[in-house]
Amino acid sequence: MTSIDTTPAELFAAKALASQMKEELIYDILPYWSEKMVRPDGALLGRIDGHDNPDPAAPIGAIMTARVLWTFASAARVTGDASLLEMARRAKSLIINHFYDKENGGTYWSLTPELEPEDDKKQIYAIAFVIYGLAELYRADGDEQALDYAKRLYADIESHSRDHEKNGYFEAFTRDWGPIADMRLSDKDANESKTMNTHLHILEAYTGLYRVWKDASLAEALRNLIVIFLEKILGADSHLKLFFDDDWNCGYDTVSYGHDIEASWLLYEAAEVLGEEDLLRRVRESVPGIVDAASEGFDPEKGMIYEKHPLRNIVDADRHWWVQAESVVGYFNLWQLSGRQDCIENAVMAWEFIKNNLIDKSCGEWFWSIREDGSINRDDDKAGFWKCPYHNGRMCMEIIERVNNLV
Repeated sequence: MTSIDTTPAELFAAKALASQMKEELIYDILPYWSEKMVRPDGALLGRIDGHDNPDPAAPIGAIMTARVLWTFASAARVTGDASLLEMARRAKSLIINHFYDKENGGTYWSLTPELEPEDDKKQIYAIAFVIYGLAELYRADGDEQALDYAKRLYADIESHSRDHEKNGYFEAFTRDWGPIADMRLSDKDANESKTMNTHLHILEAYTGLYRVWKDASLAEALRNLIVIFLEKILGADSHLKLFFDDDWNCGYDTVSYGHDIEASWLLYEAAEVLGEEDLLRRVRESVPGIVDAASEGFDPEKGMIYEKHPLRNIVDADRHWWVQAESVVGYFNLWQLSGRQDCIENAVMAWEFIKNNLIDKSCGEWFWSIREDGSINRDDDKAGFWKCPYHNGRMCMEIIERVNNLV
């Protein structure tokens, strides 16, 4: 990360952010998961609803498990608290002993509460998150088994998902890597063969793996992903295009503000870890445009809205937890790159909105979202298949580490 000249006021604001986020991480987010999401048998609970009621009958998702692994491994490394590795190892054990398909490779999408495969499809997005978590555990603790499984899963993605003819990665497969009719990540998504979201998190996973394993083929794959974002996924308006067919045609108008601002810093991080100066320059030049495009959905007093569909004149103005967390990091990252005062101010304002609206001060963790009318959304989970400690936990750790490197 390039160093910038900071004013005393900006440095004070950055330090205050880091201090508050360290408290949020240590005293709120991590305890909620380690105390409330662990079953008596040591496995993870599948879900806690929006009213903080445990749901022991809920399936256990691969994405949630991988994100718990990543969050607690990263927190152990950032805070120096080795006791946090216990939770990371719990998640790793679930992955290796139950999610990993020993016959075909890859990981299952979900498990029953009895830890048997519930949905055995191979969703590449989920496998990427498992790589991300395992690589971070190796980074935190030197766990060679974790690195070995991360390498295996990387090979599975490259063997089965990569499109060597038209470039990119296909979305999903059956258990034995055959074609699958419904490739969607969720019922909110279009049923297309390639998506921005999966490519973003393969990029993220390969970045984490390349940090700890400087393999030439992995470097090529990471470089290729960065170029895909610059040349196929990033639109002329600096918003990310979301859904594509095999030939990279996009017939959709959806704008996802949270993914825009998340990609702005993950893309830069990937190029920085790869370390190729020309590519890093290209990415650096793209970041301000992506952030400014995302800012169309940002109100300093009310946070960032979820998405819009301009051709249909539809706006989803809910303030989702993960979008607000990514806003803090995205604005902070651009402040570090450019010195733009509005970016550090937006990062602080986004955090103020989170503190005042999304953090559940009575029970811990964050609510799923604040609705457009300002009410709390309790219909969606407090913790579960998609609601994990990864976005908000990572926000805390990114700011802590970035500020430590500033001073």
